[in-house]
Amino acid sequence: SDVCSSDLAQPEVMEMYRMAGDTDYILRVTVADMAAYDAFYKRLIAAAPLKNVTSRFAMERIKAETAYPVPA
Repeated sequence: SDVCSSDLAQPEVMEMYRMAGDTDYILRVTVADMAAYDAFYKRLIAAAPLKNVTSRFAMERIKAETAYPVPA
């Protein structure tokens, strides 16, 4: 869709999922600070016809793994 194309073209978007339920899409984005998020957000809403945007912010990374554990 046009929404997916415009979102995926933004370099801050690390992951994007189409969801079931109340939320249509979830984007995981990485930005340096709130000013960078504000700039990203303004580009996002200008590029796609969005009805509702909800944001959540991680305050601290506790654990991050990229590999699946492989049994010995």
